[in-house]
Amino acid sequence: MIGHLEGTVRKISIGSVILSCGGVGYKIAATKESLARLRLNETAALWTHLAVREDVLDLYGFSTEEELHFFGLLLMVSGIGPKSALAILDIASVETLRSAIAAGNSGYLTNVSGIGKKTAEKIILELRDKVGVAQSETSAAISGDEETLEAMRALGYSLQEARDALRKVPMEIKNPNERLREALKSIGRS
Repeated sequence: MIGHLEGTVRKISIGSVILSCGGVGYKIAATKESLARLRLNETAALWTHLAVREDVLDLYGFSTEEELHFFGLLLMVSGIGPKSALAILDIASVETLRSAIAAGNSGYLTNVSGIGKKTAEKIILELRDKVGVAQSETSAAISGDEETLEAMRALGYSLQEARDALRKVPMEIKNPNERLREALKSIGRS
C-alpha cells in the first residue's frame, strides 16, 4: 500500500494534484484545504490512502496523519465510500467534524452532497464513540458555526464561501459573533 508520498507538484487541478515522485506522476485526490497548501513546482508531502477496486486504483491525499485517520474512520461506515469521505472532510476541519459527531449534530453533515439525514445519523451512530471527543466547549463552537453560516448566507455569501472562511477561523474563538467577524475578515483578505 502507498501510505506517504513526497515529490514535486507538477499540476494542481480542481480536486486533485499530480505529484511527481521518482519520475512517476501520481494523481492524488485531496481536499480543497490540502490543495491550497501546495505550490506548483515545489516539493510537497502527502499522507495517502490507496482505494483498490476491480478496475481502478485511486489515491487520496492528506496534509496530516490526523486527516488520514479520520478518512479511514469515515470509510468504516457502511455506505460511505472514498469520494463521500473526502467530501465530508472538505466541509470542515477534523476537529470541527469530530465535535459535530460527538454532539450528534447530523445537520452539519447533511450539507455534503449525497449525504442525507439517514446517512448522517448512521455516521454519528457508528463513529460517536470512536472520534475521541466528549461533549465539550468545542461542541459549542459547532452550534456557533451554524449561526455564523446562517448569518453569512443572509449577507449573500454561498454556503461554500462561508464554510471556507470559517475553516480559517481558529477553534479557540468560540463566540459566534467573534467567529463571524474573523470569517468576514478572512474573506476580505482573499
